[in-house]
Amino acid sequence: MTDLPSETVDEVERLTKLARDAVDEEEAAAYRVERASLLDEHGYTSRIREEDTGEVLVCHPADWVEDGVIRPDRVEETDRGVEVRLSGPETPDEWDTVDEANRAVAEAVRADHGDAHGATADALADFMGNHYAKPIADATPDELREFREEYFPRNVWPTDEQRALLEESVRLAVEKAGGRLPER
Repeated sequence: MTDLPSETVDEVERLTKLARDAVDEEEAAAYRVERASLLDEHGYTSRIREEDTGEVLVCHPADWVEDGVIRPDRVEETDRGVEVRLSGPETPDEWDTVDEANRAVAEAVRADHGDAHGATADALADFMGNHYAKPIADATPDELREFREEYFPRNVWPTDEQRALLEESVRLAVEKAGGRLPER
């Protein structure tokens, strides 16, 4: 059983997401320092593991680590470690649910703001589902930048109107999904 209280896990997850979404590197570093300090109070440390379907925050006892590497001979009880999915669906079964939610966002954008915005929202739903398997609301600044700069011009075949409205369309879709865009 983990020695990390659930309230601490929740706060560590919150700080990690704030650091990931921060626009300013100093702000991000401050969140990471606060996270490390909180974990240190319990004798834990953390790292982010990249997977095909997203990022996972891994928290584990600090005494498992030597020179920045987990030493398997020090791991007696693996259930002392905690993993928190930061992005992507929790299980593959959720992919359909994520896709349905993203499609509903695109339909709502189309209904409220017209076909040009709706078509871009559809493309964003495709991108988030196919590339990250996660809801539009959870899109990170880097993922949205990748959509705007790489996916959109290469895969969407946008109209001139869609190109002109791209920033606004992305904002409308993220807001309709319940997410927030970082301030620029």
